[in-house]
Amino acid sequence: MRIIIKSILSIVLISFLSINLSAQEKQSKIDTAKFEVKGVCNMCKDRIENAALIKGVKWVEWDKSTDTLTVIYRADKLDILKVHKSIAESGHTTENVKCNIDAYNKLPACCAYMGDVKKH
Repeated sequence: MRIIIKSILSIVLISFLSINLSAQEKQSKIDTAKFEVKGVCNMCKDRIENAALIKGVKWVEWDKSTDTLTVIYRADKLDILKVHKSIAESGHTTENVKCNIDAYNKLPACCAYMGDVKKH
Protein backbone atom coordinates (compact mmCIF):
# COMPACT_ATOMS: atom_id res chain seq x y z
CA MET A 1 0.00 0.00 0.00
CA ARG A 2 2.82 2.41 0.83
CA ILE A 3 4.47 1.70 -2.50
CA ILE A 4 1.27 2.59 -4.35
CA ILE A 5 0.87 5.85 -2.40
CA LYS A 6 4.53 6.78 -3.00
CA SER A 7 4.13 6.00 -6.69
CA ILE A 8 1.01 8.13 -6.96
CA LEU A 9 2.66 11.02 -5.09
CA SER A 10 5.71 10.78 -7.35
CA ILE A 11 3.57 10.86 -10.46
CA VAL A 12 1.58 13.86 -9.17
CA LEU A 13 4.76 15.71 -8.23
CA ILE A 14 6.40 15.07 -11.60
CA SER A 15 3.20 16.12 -13.40
CA PHE A 16 2.96 19.32 -11.37
CA LEU A 17 6.58 20.24 -12.09
CA SER A 18 6.28 19.60 -15.82
CA ILE A 19 3.04 21.62 -16.06
CA ASN A 20 4.61 24.47 -14.10
CA LEU A 21 7.71 24.53 -16.34
CA SER A 22 5.69 24.48 -19.55
CA ALA A 23 3.47 27.30 -18.26
CA GLN A 24 6.53 29.42 -17.59
CA GLU A 25 7.79 28.84 -21.13
CA LYS A 26 4.47 30.00 -22.59
CA GLN A 27 4.45 33.32 -20.71
CA SER A 28 5.00 36.36 -22.85
CA LYS A 29 8.48 37.84 -23.06
CA ILE A 30 8.33 41.45 -21.88
CA ASP A 31 11.40 43.44 -22.87
CA THR A 32 12.61 47.02 -22.58
CA ALA A 33 14.45 48.99 -25.24
CA LYS A 34 15.99 52.44 -25.03
CA PHE A 35 17.16 54.32 -28.09
CA GLU A 36 17.69 57.81 -29.43
CA VAL A 37 14.89 59.61 -31.27
CA LYS A 38 15.44 63.14 -32.57
CA GLY A 39 12.94 65.77 -31.51
CA VAL A 40 12.66 69.21 -29.96
CA CYS A 41 9.43 70.06 -28.17
CA ASN A 42 6.36 68.69 -26.42
CA MET A 43 4.55 68.33 -29.75
CA CYS A 44 7.45 66.10 -30.84
CA LYS A 45 7.07 64.12 -27.60
CA ASP A 46 3.38 63.46 -28.29
CA ARG A 47 4.04 62.54 -31.93
CA ILE A 48 6.95 60.21 -31.10
CA GLU A 49 5.11 58.44 -28.28
CA ASN A 50 1.95 58.03 -30.37
CA ALA A 51 3.96 56.64 -33.30
CA ALA A 52 5.72 54.19 -30.98
CA LEU A 53 2.48 52.83 -29.53
CA ILE A 54 1.93 50.06 -32.06
CA LYS A 55 0.57 46.56 -31.45
CA GLY A 56 2.83 44.73 -29.00
CA VAL A 57 4.04 47.89 -27.24
CA LYS A 58 2.88 48.19 -23.64
CA TRP A 59 4.38 51.54 -22.60
CA VAL A 60 6.52 54.34 -24.06
CA GLU A 61 8.11 57.53 -22.81
CA TRP A 62 10.32 59.97 -24.69
CA ASP A 63 12.69 62.13 -22.64
CA LYS A 64 13.04 65.50 -24.37
CA SER A 65 16.25 66.42 -22.51
CA THR A 66 18.15 63.30 -23.63
CA ASP A 67 16.27 62.41 -26.86
CA THR A 68 15.84 58.91 -25.38
CA LEU A 69 12.77 56.79 -25.97
CA THR A 70 12.03 53.97 -23.54
CA VAL A 71 9.78 51.22 -24.89
CA ILE A 72 8.34 48.29 -22.94
CA TYR A 73 7.07 45.71 -25.39
CA ARG A 74 6.30 42.03 -25.97
CA ALA A 75 9.36 40.63 -27.68
CA ASP A 76 7.43 37.50 -28.63
CA LYS A 77 4.95 39.62 -30.62
CA LEU A 78 7.01 42.51 -31.94
CA ASP A 79 10.36 43.19 -33.60
CA ILE A 80 11.59 46.49 -32.13
CA LEU A 81 12.64 47.61 -35.62
CA LYS A 82 8.91 48.09 -36.38
CA VAL A 83 8.80 50.75 -33.67
CA HIS A 84 11.79 52.52 -35.24
CA LYS A 85 10.08 52.44 -38.65
CA SER A 86 6.77 53.74 -37.28
CA ILE A 87 8.53 56.67 -35.63
CA ALA A 88 10.51 57.41 -38.81
CA GLU A 89 7.25 57.49 -40.80
CA SER A 90 6.00 60.19 -38.43
CA GLY A 91 8.97 62.42 -39.33
CA HIS A 92 11.46 61.62 -36.56
CA THR A 93 14.87 59.98 -36.99
CA THR A 94 15.80 57.13 -34.65
CA GLU A 95 19.25 55.71 -34.12
CA ASN A 96 18.40 52.91 -36.59
CA VAL A 97 16.02 54.45 -39.14
CA LYS A 98 16.22 57.85 -40.87
CA CYS A 99 13.02 59.85 -40.95
CA ASN A 100 10.61 60.01 -43.86
CA ILE A 101 11.65 63.37 -45.31
CA ASP A 102 8.15 64.18 -46.61
CA ALA A 103 6.73 63.64 -43.11
CA TYR A 104 9.56 65.71 -41.62
CA ASN A 105 8.84 68.60 -43.99
CA LYS A 106 5.22 68.62 -42.81
CA LEU A 107 6.18 69.00 -39.14
CA PRO A 108 5.53 72.38 -37.49
CA ALA A 109 8.47 74.80 -37.56
CA CYS A 110 9.14 74.34 -33.84
CA CYS A 111 9.81 70.65 -34.50
CA ALA A 112 12.75 71.25 -36.89
CA TYR A 113 15.35 69.13 -35.12
CA MET A 114 17.72 69.04 -38.12
CA GLY A 115 18.71 72.66 -37.51
CA ASP A 116 16.91 74.01 -40.57
CA VAL A 117 14.51 76.92 -40.44
CA LYS A 118 11.19 75.71 -41.76
CA LYS A 119 8.63 78.05 -43.26
CA HIS A 120 4.97 77.23 -43.60
